[in-house]
Amino acid sequence: MVMAQVSPPNVVSSGDLPTLEVSLPIRRPLGQSALRVFPLAIGGNVFGWTADGGATNDILDTYFDHGGNFIDTADSYAAGRSETMIGNWMRDRGVRDGIVVATKVGKSANNPGVTAQAISRSVNASLERLKTDYIDLLYLHIDDPEVPFEETLLAVDDLIRAGKVRHFGASDHSSNRLVEARVIAAQLGVAPMLAVQNHYNLMHRTGYEGDLARVANQQGLAVMPRFALASGFLTGKYRTKGDLGNNNRGTELANHLSKRGQRILAVLDQVARQQQSSVATIALAWLLSKPGIVAPVASASRPEQVIELVDAAKIQLGRHQVAELDRVSA
Repeated sequence: MVMAQVSPPNVVSSGDLPTLEVSLPIRRPLGQSALRVFPLAIGGNVFGWTADGGATNDILDTYFDHGGNFIDTADSYAAGRSETMIGNWMRDRGVRDGIVVATKVGKSANNPGVTAQAISRSVNASLERLKTDYIDLLYLHIDDPEVPFEETLLAVDDLIRAGKVRHFGASDHSSNRLVEARVIAAQLGVAPMLAVQNHYNLMHRTGYEGDLARVANQQGLAVMPRFALASGFLTGKYRTKGDLGNNNRGTELANHLSKRGQRILAVLDQVARQQQSSVATIALAWLLSKPGIVAPVASASRPEQVIELVDAAKIQLGRHQVAELDRVSA
């Protein structure tokens, strides 16, 4: 694995004296924080599930070698094994300081919910599995209206003050709840949310576009779309029911095999040819063209799939291409 954080410099001639042109990794600001992240977060939901330890290391190596520095996981993924594998990789490669780690709490079987006790126990367990002293971005994986927001926000703020968490956000909250959280945080004088993660892709637009997007923009939240490739449908791999095979997300994928889904794939095919790229890359590039989107979250089961994901950060879609994708997916 290449450990350098920048790609090799190119020698560019300027008169008689050569100069070095250094290509720096692509980074976007993570909301209003000082963190800078690669515009594609590698998802850890397959680590410990469909990707074993060796495959996980290969996937993360490839991602890191291509400039990636943003890993997304949760304490509930593979019953905590995802965090353990990520922690082992960071320790073995010695790259913790160069990685922005995002994890989620709330759905763990051992510490479910977002009470103060559950959050504290969950974070301490995540830190142990990740083999680190701090979590860069902590998401509330669920929204539980039965737990007072004051309790949840104070618990997270205690962890931030203790240095165990740097920033936090929401993973399953409505626009109204985000507004409520911001008001209560101001009243309590605690850290506000920095980020939001929501289901958003070409197949699924209505859940984010509208009130949630408006509130995220008003609050300056960094937006990280999850299910960015619609469970793999937007890779173009699944075109007919025969393509589904024994896929464990077959039912969801079958629902995408509609006339609308086929039309979206047809336009993605067209834009991919124009950009000399892949369907998956274009689907992610479309997300990155949207205001407020910092880094879609996408997973890979094999290292060669990572290349198509990270290439989205280099694609500049034309206005007509974005408009065509907007139209066909409306």
